[in-house]
Amino acid sequence: MVKKGSKEERDLVHLLWEKGFAAMRAPASGGATKKPLPDVLAGNSKKYLAIEVKTTSKELIYVDSSQMDALIEFSKIFGAESYLGVKFKQTNWIFLKPNTITKTKSQNYKVEKKSVLEIGLDIDEIVGIDKQMKF
Repeated sequence: MVKKGSKEERDLVHLLWEKGFAAMRAPASGGATKKPLPDVLAGNSKKYLAIEVKTTSKELIYVDSSQMDALIEFSKIFGAESYLGVKFKQTNWIFLKPNTITKTKSQNYKVEKKSVLEIGLDIDEIVGIDKQMKF
């Protein structure tokens, strides 16, 4: 999937600042460096978030396992919680922990809009403001 989400990454960074987190984009992510870097990094001295961002106007997103492996590796070293942040057209941000995402036969990750809307977390949940009840 071609990276086209820099506007959405900036929007997410602003949203995290509004929620009381210092946040920044990591423009070197996505191949400019050999180091495992997330798209967005945020923290508030109590909680740290590393987020890989994917946006689409389709109903399905595939994420290479190497990207998720890098996110998980960075998060372990940094002490952050790792999330895949997805933004489908006409939806709010939805966040998934890597271990909750379906894997394909080739071990890549598959995110379907329909199922993510049911199991995903919203921004308040990942920053610790609110906990939604999922049915």
